[in-house]
Amino acid sequence: MKAIFGLLLITLLPLSKTNDPGDNVLINHIQVIGSHNSYKKAIDPRLFKMLQKADSVSMSKIDYSHISLTDQLNLGLLDLEIDVYADTAGGKYAHPKGLDWVRGQPAYDTEGVMKQPGFKVFHIQDIDYRSNCLTFKQCLQELKKWSDAHPDHHPIFITMNAKDEPMKNPGYTVPDKFTSSIYDKLDKEIADNLGTDHLITPDKVRGNYKTLEQAVLHQNWPTLKEAKGKFIFLLDETSPKTDVYIAGHPSLKGRLLFTNSEPGTPEAAIHVMNSAKKDLAQIKELVKKGYIIRTRADSDTQEARANDKSSFNAAMQSGAQIISTDYYKKSGHFKSDYVISFEGGKYFRMNPLF
Repeated sequence: MKAIFGLLLITLLPLSKTNDPGDNVLINHIQVIGSHNSYKKAIDPRLFKMLQKADSVSMSKIDYSHISLTDQLNLGLLDLEIDVYADTAGGKYAHPKGLDWVRGQPAYDTEGVMKQPGFKVFHIQDIDYRSNCLTFKQCLQELKKWSDAHPDHHPIFITMNAKDEPMKNPGYTVPDKFTSSIYDKLDKEIADNLGTDHLITPDKVRGNYKTLEQAVLHQNWPTLKEAKGKFIFLLDETSPKTDVYIAGHPSLKGRLLFTNSEPGTPEAAIHVMNSAKKDLAQIKELVKKGYIIRTRADSDTQEARANDKSSFNAAMQSGAQIISTDYYKKSGHFKSDYVISFEGGKYFRMNPLF
């Protein structure tokens, strides 16, 4: 009996090893969970209460916050979202108007970094302005420090919004528009603070193919081994913002960020489809073709308040490689048991479609 058991064990061990994907899996054959507006700190309770009285519905949608980028990476999250505002001259966002609306709020930007030129990181001008890293440079340096301490980490996706929309109501700070030259500075900021050797870029994925999309459709993504210790950036915008970033860079030649481009265009590689329930079949089809799809498990705190995981279940089933959530931990803003992770509390797994 012992001999039979031993023979079975010897037979099964190689099977277990075979089922382990190892380093040769392409990065579009995995599925990861990450955070939405990853930098965001809570609005000060006094200011939040004042704003809530004016518009309780809108404020309920932004009633969440996150731990530091480092702490999120330590948990195992593999997708972060960083919003940037251009501030070429410096000082545009150094004193948000919300600071003057309610007394007794904590000090803001005690080191004066918001007075310096460069990209700033926060959610909504004058209202939701507290961030775990106030400048993009600080965020990138934090990512670099963590990456250097964990050189064999899986590739980390960084989703970015180029924020330049004015508020609907007058009186708020009006952002600078993103131009081609400002996008050049954004690329340079990433290169200067992370280093291009830490990046998976459109050029590297495109290789010798004529267009980036052709490379993607031929499964020319790097393997996990090739992507160790690297970051892959996505500009989560649509036309005309993406048009400005692409202009002069067909198939994103020379650019550092991928763009949220529609399948069928030369720049198509990573695409954002945030409604997995509605677009389940289409997401599956695109993933199988080779595109990387980003979707969301929840938005505007709605799923968390209702403890509704149907969107997350659809996201997992769809094969979308990047699933974003505000709730890798339970909410500290309202009572709910809603928490998002894969089985076993993990944030990385093999893609079910492969």
